Amino acid sequence: MLSPTLTDQQQRELARNLTYFLSQYKHISDSYIIEFFCENLWATLPIGWQETLDKLSPPQIADLLLDKNCVNKNYPSVWPLSLLAFRACAHTLIFPRIPPDQRVQHVGVMKPEEFHANHSQSSLLGHIFRKHVKPKKQHEIRMLGMMVKKLCDLTSCNNVIDVGSGQGHLTRFLSFGMGLSVTAIEADPHLVTMASKFDGQLRATLEKETRKNASTSAPSGLPPCHVVGWVNPKASWEAFFEQLNKRVSESERLTSSGGTCKKRQWISMSTPGQRLTCEDLSLCPSECNPSSSAKSEHGLLQHKKANCTDPLSTASQPPQSAEAAIDLQSNVAVLSQCLCKCEKRPYHCCNTGSDLCSEKRGHLEQGFILTGLHACGDLSATLLRHFVSCPYVQGITSVACCYMKITTKESPNPPGIIASPCQSNTEETRHCQFGYPMSDWVGGLPGHELSYKAREGACHAMENYLERLREENEQVKTHCYRAVLETIIRAERPDLRRAGVQTIKKAHSLPFSEYARLGLSRLGLPADLPLDDRAVEDMLKQQGRVVAFYSLSLLLAPVVETLVLLDRIIFLQEKGLKSQLVPLFDPAFSPRNLVLVAVKLQ
Repeated sequence: MLSPTLTDQQQRELARNLTYFLSQYKHISDSYIIEFFCENLWATLPIGWQETLDKLSPPQIADLLLDKNCVNKNYPSVWPLSLLAFRACAHTLIFPRIPPDQRVQHVGVMKPEEFHANHSQSSLLGHIFRKHVKPKKQHEIRMLGMMVKKLCDLTSCNNVIDVGSGQGHLTRFLSFGMGLSVTAIEADPHLVTMASKFDGQLRATLEKETRKNASTSAPSGLPPCHVVGWVNPKASWEAFFEQLNKRVSESERLTSSGGTCKKRQWISMSTPGQRLTCEDLSLCPSECNPSSSAKSEHGLLQHKKANCTDPLSTASQPPQSAEAAIDLQSNVAVLSQCLCKCEKRPYHCCNTGSDLCSEKRGHLEQGFILTGLHACGDLSATLLRHFVSCPYVQGITSVACCYMKITTKESPNPPGIIASPCQSNTEETRHCQFGYPMSDWVGGLPGHELSYKAREGACHAMENYLERLREENEQVKTHCYRAVLETIIRAERPDLRRAGVQTIKKAHSLPFSEYARLGLSRLGLPADLPLDDRAVEDMLKQQGRVVAFYSLSLLLAPVVETLVLLDRIIFLQEKGLKSQLVPLFDPAFSPRNLVLVAVKLQ
């Protein structure tokens, strides 16, 4: 399942190329588009680039600059070789972002096929898993849940730790839908309370359907166990494992004593003595397994591996051309082929009550899979380090996000980072590693440093912006509006730089004077500041240049993301572990769609 397409040396060479390329264009990746006029960003581009980009319409920027798969390119002028080389490198060096089952020409054009019948409900996800879940999250939990299940099958491990579980949407799907034994860790007690509440609602629905459709009892499984816990990135794996067992033990004690504290509902709602089992609510055997009656020991439908393509064989190498990208992805497993619309079946009951968490606690030492769906900042890096060091972790699926919150040597305390709720002890402080770089190799490359702005830019979605350009959507004017407003703010308050202006709804539909009035008031500045109408008008006429410069920075976003994730792949390689990067989600639907997958195979 984990057959890498890049050798260790090729991975290192790619990292070298990425750091060199990015170091040449820091004046673009490190620039803030709201400072376009204040810092005269247009003048930082070569004259030839200015002349070329100034002639492009928004659809031409989309087709000629951003979209690597555009076939019919009609250039209005001869482009400088340096601009062509910039575009070619940015397209070539990145990891593939298009899922293998998604047609290239349809990327970003419409929602995934599962939402064609109903834009808010996935046709491939059981109805009980769609409640309280937005379409984007439905798409993500279905795809990632299947991948986690395959990883559990591969490692013969039934235990999963879902870190940063939030309201427990993925947790419920893994537990009730996949039949796995899941412990969910979340730092926010309110979210844990909500997760427990939603668990109770799901169980009530299952019980209701059980009464309607009586049938023979199926093998039992375990509902999820929710714990409140903050995963300290400075703590060792021993401290993490001890914390996990301690929290689960507290959940067990609370449950066995007759209930949970309302302020600390760590355990999913349950009534002692009840039994609840669930059949698979997401897998249809009609396409993946002709033997629909076959069940695993967890009451799940078994898939014949010969009929299900492997989702973990996605290549970790960037294609050398657009054609190579298509060829590469055609050989990647199509995970969604194994994801079919669920059939309505009766549900039964599984063990809950005081023995729930004790079973989970005892099973953790038998091994478990770590998963984190959009684990923020250093959390993804911390989970990878625990995967390497902890002997009980058998596999990991890591979906990262919020790269700007990653700690670096240059920025050890980036804005927005969550501080530890408790005092650090000696065990915690002796681990002083940063979120980037993780590998010794990347850390030793000249120019490997990534600024806060470059990492923040890596979180932006090219696919959505590309479609706005093609449609000539008026929303693209918002960047120009904000850049003009920045000049007004600094004229009044020179010390107020890049101030956060609360979102102004439908800003693109407002005249600039009204936008400025609302923006200034949000910063506590006089809303009636006199405007230089002529200067404002001259800047607004440069909207095309603002769009072009922003598109250049957006072209570098997936390059930065590739370097961050490649650094993690090389980190695992340096520890003797192979990994794969899988473009699992629709990138226009879920921009952070790359899943880092690794297992410890004997």
